[in-house]
Amino acid sequence: MKRVLIKVIGEVQGVGFRRYAQLKAQALGLTGYVTNQDDLSVLILAQGAYPAVDQLIAWCEHGSPMASVSSVLVEEDDADEIYLDFSVIQS
Repeated sequence: MKRVLIKVIGEVQGVGFRRYAQLKAQALGLTGYVTNQDDLSVLILAQGAYPAVDQLIAWCEHGSPMASVSSVLVEEDDADEIYLDFSVIQS
């Protein structure tokens, strides 16, 4: 299992990014969450099979149809919490 924190920077709030990210993650069988950050970025915690997590990271490079992604930062996360689904956290 792979677990990462993905920070997506650009015009990613107010363009449906979180909902599209949730749909993509669910389609890939991932668990975790997506939430807006105060700095106008979006933070995703994704856990699941290695190839599926990598596919979500690749998807984040362009994101939702109305998004304009300028960068994607990824870091491994070694916390041991287990998520049963992939949710949108309202901020």
